[in-house]
Amino acid sequence: MKKLRKLTLAALLTAAGLVVFVIEAQLPPLTVIPGIKPGLSNVFTMLTLFWVGPSWALGTMFVRVSLGCLLTGQTMAFFYSLSGGLLAFFIMWALKKPLGEEKLWVLSAFGAMGHNLGQMAAALFITRTAALLYYLPVLMVSAIGTGIFTGLCAQLVSRRARRAGFLSK
Repeated sequence: MKKLRKLTLAALLTAAGLVVFVIEAQLPPLTVIPGIKPGLSNVFTMLTLFWVGPSWALGTMFVRVSLGCLLTGQTMAFFYSLSGGLLAFFIMWALKKPLGEEKLWVLSAFGAMGHNLGQMAAALFITRTAALLYYLPVLMVSAIGTGIFTGLCAQLVSRRARRAGFLSK
């Protein structure tokens, strides 16, 4: 893929991810358990990882988190989102080859668990409260469910984009 095409595609996916991030931040909580949300903006990071490349996907995630937290006024959430996003990215990057694009739903579940682990690490570092670890099993179960859902969404977009001729395999 030519560099200009990569840049254009990465910019488009980053912008779409940012819009979804901002919309998702405005939604009311989905459960009575705080902090659980689908993470649909990660669809665009996963697509960037497969369609454009890992360095572009890392940039997509960083720009989405930075601008998203700035636009939504969630400055403290930046540290949590960034630490979660970085761990999720590196896990998905490591599993990209063994799982492939056909198993985005599995990749996403692992990424979501990594995201929650990264956020928990940031929370433990910031608050110095070990009692937060009691919340970790709940986060892991929710990460599997939301990760699978997000991955299925990414897989659907990827298949449709390829079928439409938007990308060549």
